[in-house]
Amino acid sequence: MMLSRSVVMGAVVLLAACAGYSGSNLKPGLSTLPEVVASMGEPALRWKDPDGGEQLAYPRGPAGTQTFMVFMGADGRLDRIDGVLDMAHFARIESGKSDKAAVLRLLGPSQPQWTEYFKARDELVWEWRFCDSWNRVARFDVLFDATTGIVRTTYQRSDLLGWNGVAPFCGH
Repeated sequence: MMLSRSVVMGAVVLLAACAGYSGSNLKPGLSTLPEVVASMGEPALRWKDPDGGEQLAYPRGPAGTQTFMVFMGADGRLDRIDGVLDMAHFARIESGKSDKAAVLRLLGPSQPQWTEYFKARDELVWEWRFCDSWNRVARFDVLFDATTGIVRTTYQRSDLLGWNGVAPFCGH
């Protein structure tokens, strides 16, 4: 009896943690900013929109492969939550047009341990882990060339395997 209660309580805690991770327990048009923060925690970054709305960034790394952008309406209610680490969002980064502020607003911050400055090239590199179209863990890099102002991107899928020789499950 005691063991079954422990199992049930553990399952409830895990489900609650998963709901808070992505905000799946929140309801567009109904949930308020305090409810978003109570569920998902404090955001890594916030932006105020000219219309009175707000955008919140929730990176779920370094081991995670998701960043969620929460969009709040001017009325203080949840508009939507978007997972942004995917090829559709990466394709919005334009060489020569995107800057650091635009990339941050689009993808959220990269993990600090994956940020690198290369002095010889005068280039800053930000990197994110994500689940690619094949459900494999991949890496996406944005490179900012300080000399030319050119922004470029790279995508790589490493052949990292788990302890048992099988590629880790990506979660899709």
